[in-house]
Amino acid sequence: MRKPDIQQEYFVLSALKQDSQEAFSLLFRTYYTDLVLFCGNFIKDKSACEDIVQSIFLKLWNDRKSIQIETSLKSYLLKSVRNSCFDEFRHLEIVRQYESDYENSVLDCYDTENYVLYSDLYDHLHHALEQVPEQYREAFVMNRFEGLKYREIAVKLNVSERTVEVRVSKALEILRKQLKDFFMLLLLIGIP
Repeated sequence: MRKPDIQQEYFVLSALKQDSQEAFSLLFRTYYTDLVLFCGNFIKDKSACEDIVQSIFLKLWNDRKSIQIETSLKSYLLKSVRNSCFDEFRHLEIVRQYESDYENSVLDCYDTENYVLYSDLYDHLHHALEQVPEQYREAFVMNRFEGLKYREIAVKLNVSERTVEVRVSKALEILRKQLKDFFMLLLLIGIP
């Protein structure tokens, strides 16, 4: 198919601005293959090239009412392909950088030793809780693990709020002594 000259482009663009699907189809049929091939100079993946060109045509259709083309339509489309390829390169570089940073942080922060340490903390915490007197442990578990307020615990246990506060405080004191080697991890899970 012969490429439209400048005057024909003007009429096709005018028709496009008037929502002419025929004008859009003509532009698509005329330029699509050449644009995909041009894109292939930058990106070697044919599927990615087709996606880029299709998105350019989609944008052309969506912006048809307001689009201002200073040069020829061909130049506009070629420049759009080139810019989209550069955007794709930047995107891929950001993805690669993120993946690299993520892999490094995962290796640094979430290695097996830290998982063992975290589960070790819970083993020690449950063992230490067994050493806490029943009344203190019950108030502590309701407060720290079940999320109940002192007032709610007091109602459930039929004691005063002050009694609950003292029991939780005593349980914390005992746990701090028994779990002193895990102080930093205790802060992370909210047991200061």
